[in-house]
Amino acid sequence: MELLVRQAHHGAIALALASSRSFVGGRSPLRCLFAIRAAGFSSAVRTNHRAESPVAPLTISNLELDAEIKPRRKKDRRTVEFGAPRNAAAKIPPAKDKSVERRKKKLEIDESLFSAKSFSELSLSPRLVDRLNEVGLSVPTEVQSTAISTIALKHDVVIQSYTGSGKTLAYLLPILSEIGPLKKLIGDGAAQAPEEKPGIEAVIIAPSRELAMQIVREVERLLGPSDRKLVQQLVGGANRSRQEEALKKNKPIIAVGTPGRIAEISTSGKLHTHGCRFLVLDEVDQLLSFNYREDLHRILEHVGRRSGTKPSSVMGPLARRTERQTILVSATIPFSVVRAARDWGSEPLLVRAKSVVPLDSLPPPSPGASPSNPDANAASVPISQVTTESLPPSLEHFYCISQARHKVDTLRRCVHALDARTVIAFMNNTKPLKDAVFKLEARGMSAAELHGDLGKLARSTTLKRFKDGELRVLVTNELSARGLDVPECDLVVNLELPTDSVHYAHRAGRTGRLGRKGNVVTICEEPEVFVVKKLRRHLGVGIHPCEFTEGKLVVVKEEE
Repeated sequence: MELLVRQAHHGAIALALASSRSFVGGRSPLRCLFAIRAAGFSSAVRTNHRAESPVAPLTISNLELDAEIKPRRKKDRRTVEFGAPRNAAAKIPPAKDKSVERRKKKLEIDESLFSAKSFSELSLSPRLVDRLNEVGLSVPTEVQSTAISTIALKHDVVIQSYTGSGKTLAYLLPILSEIGPLKKLIGDGAAQAPEEKPGIEAVIIAPSRELAMQIVREVERLLGPSDRKLVQQLVGGANRSRQEEALKKNKPIIAVGTPGRIAEISTSGKLHTHGCRFLVLDEVDQLLSFNYREDLHRILEHVGRRSGTKPSSVMGPLARRTERQTILVSATIPFSVVRAARDWGSEPLLVRAKSVVPLDSLPPPSPGASPSNPDANAASVPISQVTTESLPPSLEHFYCISQARHKVDTLRRCVHALDARTVIAFMNNTKPLKDAVFKLEARGMSAAELHGDLGKLARSTTLKRFKDGELRVLVTNELSARGLDVPECDLVVNLELPTDSVHYAHRAGRTGRLGRKGNVVTICEEPEVFVVKKLRRHLGVGIHPCEFTEGKLVVVKEEE
């Protein structure tokens, strides 16, 4: 208390001294007063030491006031001079929107290559083109021409095209043209000097074992028998120790697998992907589900370095990683895929048949847009969950009404009416599959079930029998709705309605592949007809009502 009284006393006397003089040390009274008060507060500790001493006459020296007061630094923008006009502060220019500048940037892609008549016209290595001719591939599809030309320019891309349009080769060919024995030559035709590989150079992730193994077989076909060990499958359900031994022994350059197994082996330190140049996420809309979130996060951290990131801007081991090229693939591109592509890549491009646009140029969907109300935001059509571009153009769609207990018999009559030789029938659950197969076989139609509860060997055997023509009907659930490639399939039947239009599109894509004709028939009950009409409105395709009469499919007039 005594200290506070003494400080107040000193302050009052200092104020009186300051007002009695017009100048102190050549300074104005107001600035001098501020300096005196500041000096008084800064010397509070020293005043406390003098509190026990006798009171001495108060002078300028007792107040420890410097005769010369230091001028303020002009660089301190937080201080404002008294008397300065308010508009004297410098105006900060508005920040430029970099995303707008990126949208306006012209893409340097030769659009004439989008309609290439042969693989030799594209920027592929001559040895790879020769290998394609050996396996009977000479003419690229539209999405292959567009994707190969874009990926060759080192862009991060999102490939969208209907199922069966050749999306797998669309990303495999530009990758094999850069790595492995089929890569491009340098200079006068001499191959590049062999380098010590840092590890895997391309990682391809698929949501199911069937799709992953299908990709592996496609890579092995292109590499040939002598180099097939350069690709390694890392799928769940297989022996992990054998996979790790193959990685160590064969030194593969391409790893194809499911998220869980790849993340598991990568965490154990047996999979080295710091030098990875390509990261492919096939069926990415399914990979973004909650079940794969942790595994994908771990893979993205370990596989290469995000494109656009300079080594000098990162710390630690990440600075030594190779810059990767990220490729996302799917028949349907919801906005979650667009958001993921922006986070995982650098200025990604949306690649469709004969079309390449910056992903940043697509507007986000409005809050009111939904699958049940597709017209809520017309601007969001390019990134809507399902469009007509998701379906093969050569398909015909029908639906017929049947009671639940007669659905399998209706399926049998549908197969005979359309004279279909290779049929895939979809149901939503696993339990009723066996009953449907039993009823079909009882009527003399060869059939088998395929679902995730079967072992790896049983699933592989069933698929082989189906592709070889030993089975006429394959009854399955959503397991086979994505990535199953059976070009001979000429009929898809929905014994139970799909949950939404996305699943309808992926089911329908099992037929009509690579330009072939196909039929999709949905068997529903009377109360479910409104769901079919909603799917038809959302998909933008005609799903016609039909009946099976005298062994023929007859289109009937729809009731209002």
